Order: sequence, then C-alpha cells, then structure tokens
Amino acid sequence: MFKLSVVTPIAVYFEDEVSSVVAPGADGYLGILTSHAPIITSLEPGLLTIKDGNQVETEFAIGGGFLEVSDNKATILAESIEPLSDIDLARAEAARKRSEERMAGMMADEDVDMDRSRHALSKAVNRIALIRRSGRN
Repeated sequence: MFKLSVVTPIAVYFEDEVSSVVAPGADGYLGILTSHAPIITSLEPGLLTIKDGNQVETEFAIGGGFLEVSDNKATILAESIEPLSDIDLARAEAARKRSEERMAGMMADEDVDMDRSRHALSKAVNRIALIRRSGRN
C-alpha cells in the first residue's frame, strides 16, 4: 500500500492508501505499485484506475496533468478528474460540438483562445471515448 493524493486546481480530490494506480502517461499507460521507483511524468487525458486496499477498482476520466512518485507516496496534479460513472454522454458530445465550432470559427473571431478550445475538445473526446469503451453508450 502507498499514499495517493489527487489534487485539482480547485481542491484535494482524493487522498487515501491504495494498492495500485494505472495512469495515462505521456508515453503510454503506466502502473504504480508499492515501493515504485521515484518518477515524475506528465499525464495525458485518459483513464485513471485506482485500486484500493480491498482490491476494488475505481475508474476516472482525467484531463491530463502530472504524476510524481517518491517514498511510497504518489501525487497526481490533475487538470480535471471525474468518476467514469458520473459522465453524461450527451453532455460530453455537446461539449465536443461546441469546441469544434469555436475552433472552426477561430479565423472569424480573434477572441477565441485556441489553446483553451483544444483542451476543451481533448477533454470532451476523452470523456466520450471512455464512456463508449465502458459500454455505457
């Protein structure tokens, strides 16, 4: 077991002892177990799986961030996170459509923040893909 903290820009989202974490690293998914070697890596939008002490897995959609592991403590700084079970497919599809429309209109409207629109689109596409992969579509 090791201590996991998941922190968002808003608050500490999760803090507890866990037996494993599987996170979407920049070079692919990586697993973290007790006594893992120290590491710092960026995270991509994807599926974050946390297994508690009772071996119960909980899945989350994560919007990217960073992961640090050292001395049996893992910290995830997440841009956004939500339980997979809480994602509303229709709402995620509407967010994707809004982001695509904003990006398409970028040339006509210089006030569009392209990086923010890309991030919103990436988050929406991630949420949709994870829900469809889970069979909840």
